Amino acid sequence: MRIRWTPAAAADLEHINDYLKEHHPQYREPTLRKMYATIQSLKQWPQRGRIGREEGTRELVFSSLPYLAVYRLKEQDIEVLRIYHSAQDRTKRQ
Repeated sequence: MRIRWTPAAAADLEHINDYLKEHHPQYREPTLRKMYATIQSLKQWPQRGRIGREEGTRELVFSSLPYLAVYRLKEQDIEVLRIYHSAQDRTKRQ
């Protein structure tokens, strides 16, 4: 299985990077490493995430981090759709 990032998910990750770089630089690298490793683990366990809010999606919670990844399975690909902060209002389309 391959991991594919949508432009929106890549932008979310970049936003998290920028925020942590400015506000909590000591947490930036370990946070991004954990997020990346957790997403990569989907190659072995694609059903790992819980069933998502939107039909056909799954949500992967990053343990000990306030983020979750929304993804979907497409044949031989895992498509990462978005990365959300747990306090973020997900009802608004961005």
